[in-house]
Amino acid sequence: MAKTTIVHVTDDLDGSKDAQSVTFAFQGVEYTIDLAKKNLSAFEKALKPYIEAATRVPAPSKARSAKSGAARTTAKRSAGADYAAIRDWARSEGLEVSDRGRIPRAIATRSRPTSSTRWAAAPWRAGGSRSRSAPC
Repeated sequence: MAKTTIVHVTDDLDGSKDAQSVTFAFQGVEYTIDLAKKNLSAFEKALKPYIEAATRVPAPSKARSAKSGAARTTAKRSAGADYAAIRDWARSEGLEVSDRGRIPRAIATRSRPTSSTRWAAAPWRAGGSRSRSAPC
């Protein structure tokens, strides 16, 4: 069964049809309102002298904030490697590694074990792939 959904945007002030969403900010707060041609024209006319006298502020950079960058990095790391397996392998090799936190780069980037049976017990990548290259 096919369905068609039709969305009619109406003016938030007077209910007229064929409105468009307008986003604006005032004193650090962003707003959005749906305005049809008549009310959009009145809105633009009211703001025109203020916009002409104002200084445009550039859009915020897309640089990662400390909080969002950390969240993305953590998600990326957890998707790319099985850290529990790395810790188990390191301990079986007599290497000291903490239960939590970062795994030292020297351990994480160490060459794969020479024995294929040991390699099978230490899958470095999620999903248990057994690549012949050094672990990442």
